[in-house]
Amino acid sequence: MQTNIAFRVLIKRIKAIRFMMLDRTVSVWKKIIVVFGIVFLFVSNLIPALGLISDIILWVWILWYLKDTLDQYWLGDKTMDLSKKFSDKDPIDDVDFEVKYSEDSDRNDKNDHKDGGSDSNGQ
Repeated sequence: MQTNIAFRVLIKRIKAIRFMMLDRTVSVWKKIIVVFGIVFLFVSNLIPALGLISDIILWVWILWYLKDTLDQYWLGDKTMDLSKKFSDKDPIDDVDFEVKYSEDSDRNDKNDHKDGGSDSNGQ
């Protein structure tokens, strides 16, 4: 039973690598480790001395090292950070809007300005 759970966790972490690589908030260093592991898989097959054992050892270490980061993706803890995706864009463009106040809010606004211009937070 423990082996079955460990195998499922391993598979989910491997699947999470794709999402981690696409996330701009993940450090470049962590992405370089994954790229190195992929390159090593191909190179080690060309050099018989390295073999399958070294591939397994390297990927076990990579998955262990990145376990906290990868777990965020398949556990659903990672929320999408759109701040970098839209940092150079103005999301409100060519929008017409009008602010309407009710009678009560007009009175409160006028009183706020008389009291020194503090806003609803008292600032």
